[in-house]
Amino acid sequence: MKMNDEKYIEMCKFEREYASYGAKIIGGIDEAGRGPLAGPVVAGCVFFPSEGPFPPADDSKKLSEAKRELLYDEIINQCLAWGVGIVDNIVIDSINILKATHEAMHRACENAIKMLEEKGKRYKLASYDVIFVDHVKLNDMPCKTVSITHGDALSVSIAAASIIAKVTRDRMMVEYDRQYPGYGFAAHKGYGTRKHYDAIKQQGMCEIHRKTFLKNFSCE
Repeated sequence: MKMNDEKYIEMCKFEREYASYGAKIIGGIDEAGRGPLAGPVVAGCVFFPSEGPFPPADDSKKLSEAKRELLYDEIINQCLAWGVGIVDNIVIDSINILKATHEAMHRACENAIKMLEEKGKRYKLASYDVIFVDHVKLNDMPCKTVSITHGDALSVSIAAASIIAKVTRDRMMVEYDRQYPGYGFAAHKGYGTRKHYDAIKQQGMCEIHRKTFLKNFSCE
């Protein structure tokens, strides 16, 4: 896939900056699914060599489903390592969505690091490496982290992670649509559309609905 050269250069700004500071490996972390009424929150983590090349990734919300799917394959084929972290609706209800998002991000990072470690010492994270995170601040990380507000639109590494997270979650919601027909999960992916609320009124909540997100919603 191609991206406007000027846009691509701008998206790689943070990566170039930290490569100049000595980072050898650069990672990105982002999530999908903080806002829906149903399903899990999913985080993606991707690692690249600091010198690139980087895929022409952009904010997953700005891309069509077809473009996300193409970029998903390109990212996986091009990156050093990648991982996802999934936290389901039961845990979301028990610890709240912010803590669940942090947990998903940590799991995604851990899974990506396992893939890195399988490649040997050459790809081990060092203190001078960096992971860019979209907006939130994460503690107990294996190297330096930098929180970037609206990072999925500003950092190619975060944008790549956002695509991994979004495609993974969307595929899960399509499968949930088969398991729990009538709610339209394949179409709205669990978000609070009018059709989704109408389906809940008609059928009640199913096993993947987030009860804390619907505690003030009446099915009557």
